[in-house]
Amino acid sequence: MGSHERWTRLLDALSERGRIEVGEAAELLGVSPATIRRDMEELARQQLLTRTRGGAVLSGVAYDLPLRYKTGRKAGEKQRIARAAAGLVPPGAVVGLNGGTTSSEVARELATRADLADHAAGTALTIVTNAINIANELAVRPHVKTVVTGGVARPNSYELTGPLATSVLQELSLDYAILGVNAVDLVFGAATHDEGEASVNRAMADRADKVIVVADSTKLGQRAFARVCTIAEISVLVTDRDAPDELVEQLTGQGIDVLCV
Repeated sequence: MGSHERWTRLLDALSERGRIEVGEAAELLGVSPATIRRDMEELARQQLLTRTRGGAVLSGVAYDLPLRYKTGRKAGEKQRIARAAAGLVPPGAVVGLNGGTTSSEVARELATRADLADHAAGTALTIVTNAINIANELAVRPHVKTVVTGGVARPNSYELTGPLATSVLQELSLDYAILGVNAVDLVFGAATHDEGEASVNRAMADRADKVIVVADSTKLGQRAFARVCTIAEISVLVTDRDAPDELVEQLTGQGIDVLCV
């Protein structure tokens, strides 16, 4: 197990419990107490937890971990979700992508799709994104036209937010918006923890003919602080096979095409 995977699992456990002892963490992760102590010291240095005598307690930022520590969560499910979502996009489409681990996987799937990569001279796909990590990966793909919104970078998600981002999106027309979110609630809709991200994501949804939400099953039936779009605005929800049957039926009953992959 690599250090980043250990750190992710340690922070996940801490998020659930609020406090964890060195011995408890060592047993959970199957490593030595000395390794856990070094991990805790490094995460404390990054201000992701607070060291205590014999362990660690939750830091104020642990509810919204930086993107690099989220990549290991349900990685297999996210890759399947991303592959399915990318498969919904035809060549020549204009696609909006927000930030987040699942959206980043969608970007990778689109960038490496054989029918797009082998496209004849010209642009096979146009991607509009407010995520600087996605733009960085796509900029080297000659068959992808990459458009980046302006805005102020949010360190946890690499998303550009603020009026510069929304003003650019208001001048564009998108065929699809593929949006990763923190929660999907039957009443409140799709939402995220940060209101700045939600505002830009909402503008992206407003400019799209079709909204595709990508979210693993742990996010279904949950609520988050700031709404991105209502349930009625979602055309397709791509999730994993652990999605509760009852919730899938309720979403389908509201006119959403739910893909469980």
